[in-house]
Amino acid sequence: MEDIVALCKRRGFIFQSSEIYGGLQGMYDYGPLGVELKNNLKSAWWKSIVYDRDDVEGLDSSILTHPDVLKFSGHEDTFTDPMIDCKSCKARWRADQIDDKCPKCGSQDLTEPRPFNLMFKTSVGPVTDESSYAYLRPETAQQIFVNFKNIIDSTSRTLPFGIAQIGKSFRNEITPRNFIFRVREFEQMELEFFVLPGDDDNWHKSWVEMRTKWWIEQGIPKDKLNVLNITGDDLAHYSKATADIMYSFPHGDEELEGIANRTDFDLGSHTKNQDSLNIKANVKDNNKSNSRLAVQNENKEWIVPYIIEPSAGVDRGVLAVLNEAFTNEDLGDGKTRIVLKLKKHLSPIKAAVIPLKRNNENLVNKAHEVKNRLQKYQFGRVVVENTGNIGKSYRKHDEVGTPLCLTVDFDSLEKNTITIRDRDTMNQESISLDKIDKYFSDYYSDA
Repeated sequence: MEDIVALCKRRGFIFQSSEIYGGLQGMYDYGPLGVELKNNLKSAWWKSIVYDRDDVEGLDSSILTHPDVLKFSGHEDTFTDPMIDCKSCKARWRADQIDDKCPKCGSQDLTEPRPFNLMFKTSVGPVTDESSYAYLRPETAQQIFVNFKNIIDSTSRTLPFGIAQIGKSFRNEITPRNFIFRVREFEQMELEFFVLPGDDDNWHKSWVEMRTKWWIEQGIPKDKLNVLNITGDDLAHYSKATADIMYSFPHGDEELEGIANRTDFDLGSHTKNQDSLNIKANVKDNNKSNSRLAVQNENKEWIVPYIIEPSAGVDRGVLAVLNEAFTNEDLGDGKTRIVLKLKKHLSPIKAAVIPLKRNNENLVNKAHEVKNRLQKYQFGRVVVENTGNIGKSYRKHDEVGTPLCLTVDFDSLEKNTITIRDRDTMNQESISLDKIDKYFSDYYSDA
């Protein structure tokens, strides 16, 4: 983890938020390369979930959330963690993370556990009182549920279908930890997939398989993934079944993505006319909703759909792919190199064009000409690396995961050729500049 954190700061992937003022715990800023990697991961998820399927619509909902949404969802009553303070060193911990003694100082002089609300509360409008508050959403899911009727009415979707969303969520974690694994401001990739009751078990199993396969396609080895079925008291109050895709992070095995069968709890919680809808889940009486969140079957009977929810943290995903890609490679003769062997569709920079000499105007101009030609394909970012040191340029782009380095040398001017270096093999080949567009396009067209 220390190596990854150091690389992230050195090369501009991830910075501690407000570091010049001592930092803000549990908050991180994504730098020039980090934002590219993060966006590429989100884009891969969106393509897989929305574009590659015919049964999913997208949504981008507000972060500020009406308090009634989180009241009837159960968050106001249940979204808490047990908190313990150490009386000796004043450190604060989640009760389920310690074993009868303070992890910081070893003291057993601890307070009794007490509930701690994880939701951030804020005021809306010019007047601050109990009638003007809202929450920063603790998850993206609830706004999907309350938009269910809007999506149905505007798209004429029928079951089964899903609503996908990527967006920020906020949880006032007691002890943020392990770099970007557990933070207070994070991004989620969530799908709510609506199915007929009775079809939910098969759909749940299917989504676990599909989501596991997707993570393998992002560069996570199959043997680093393990599906953990949650049982008994560990199940969330709304869940009939939950399977967590576990990954071997640097700090240990932890959840990468959860796939839950939420039954009819969510739509049942937010719908009007609850008594007439044969809701199976234990929901809070709702006399405020103005919409019936149900669909009619062929017999014109109203049915509240069950929901399968694959939910993944973007930040955890970034950490996982960075961890797998990070390679300290032995080159022999006592030499090593650090290389990020990212899947090419995730790489922050798709190609670096390197003029052999930084002070040679003809080489530099030719490099910018090549860069502009390749950038127009919009596969991702292409840069000119004008340092004048070809070896250091190669090592830099190995560290940031750039799959292709293209060297413009004097043969480029005299023979119209360019040298292509592969990140993983370090093999080099010279091709005609007339063919570089097709080479680049073919290389990334299947990414």
